Amino acid sequence: MDNISPQPQTPPSPKENKVRPTKFKNFNPTQFQTPNLPPSTSSSTSPGGIVFAADRLTFKFVNRLLTMENNASNGEHKATKPPPTPSPLRNSKFFQSNMRILVTGGAGFIGSHLVDKLMENEKNEVIVADNYFTGSKDNLRKWIGHPRFELIRHDVTEPLLVEVDQIYHLACPASPIFYKHNPVKTIKTNVIGTLNMLGLAKRVGARILLTSTSEVYGDPLVHPQPESYWGNVNPIGVRSCYDEGKRVAETLMFDYHRQHGIEIRIARIFNTYGPRMNIDDGRVVSNFIAQALRDEPLTVQAPGTQTRSFCYVSDMVDGLIRLMEGENTGPINIGNPGEFTMIELAETVKELINPKIEIKMVENTPDDPRQRKPDITNAKKMLGWEPNIKLRDGLPLMEADFRLRLGVAKKL
Repeated sequence: MDNISPQPQTPPSPKENKVRPTKFKNFNPTQFQTPNLPPSTSSSTSPGGIVFAADRLTFKFVNRLLTMENNASNGEHKATKPPPTPSPLRNSKFFQSNMRILVTGGAGFIGSHLVDKLMENEKNEVIVADNYFTGSKDNLRKWIGHPRFELIRHDVTEPLLVEVDQIYHLACPASPIFYKHNPVKTIKTNVIGTLNMLGLAKRVGARILLTSTSEVYGDPLVHPQPESYWGNVNPIGVRSCYDEGKRVAETLMFDYHRQHGIEIRIARIFNTYGPRMNIDDGRVVSNFIAQALRDEPLTVQAPGTQTRSFCYVSDMVDGLIRLMEGENTGPINIGNPGEFTMIELAETVKELINPKIEIKMVENTPDDPRQRKPDITNAKKMLGWEPNIKLRDGLPLMEADFRLRLGVAKKL
């Protein structure tokens, strides 16, 4: 066997030692340093001269993530990228184009009232996308054929390609009867539908507002509920398709905001009532009014002491527009802090609409929250918003709408 002399170690070439450039323009390697972990204790050098700092970088990266998480929990939601560039029409020097606004779920209860308000501004062009699962063309009949209005039959679980400047994403069944009817479809609407709208916002540089819900607080252990409360939600209950679906939708909104710079707004809306609510849709105000007009007993779910807060729809729409036009991402509670037990609500409906009817106690549904009341401190401070219409003033307006649709004349 030939004697083989050991080969001398070849020093690494300059190309091997060259630090790879980062894609971040303002990257500073020292941002990963921490006084709790000296560089000398976590670095090692190979015979070839290559420095391994994986442990140290991992530790610093985790620290950085924790810092971001703490900032987020304190209301600091900073995007890592600038927002996408909107249409060049927005920056035209000689011609100011109309604001093009997409409203998903715009044929529904709140959505149609939002469309009415947006159409009052002659500088707005409104596109409504709705699959009519709970919405109705009848809610938008006065705008059909208007040159600044367009109605599209579309399911948001499928991509939508339109050119818009703002997106109000309301599409989702909100009544227990409807969202429990097809829970898989409900969660697909919340997750895939929100993903599609965020993808559209990213492509066209639009600002997007999500109507989330007070249901993200579940059966709250904190009362009233501030936006900082993380909630008490059953992840596998019969209502979870809606509760958890909206929580995931909020997560997606902030992930797109931080990762892609999308301009987002999140409203957590509380119980809302008013004209155009679906009759017998399972929500307590519409149920009580429909029962009172039909001379049926008001069915109160036991024990009757559970509380809700009711916001009239015009106040809700005003809050949503203020949030969209403002500079705060949210989430922000939009609701009326006036709190009523179900027994109190039934007594009020009986007094105002039909004093002769009875109140009947029935079995409750699973996971029904015991109390619900918004803390609207942030809405007052950041949006200058608070509700104006009291429950006793709003119920007669809703009664008149229900009488018209049910064909029930008011008794003298």
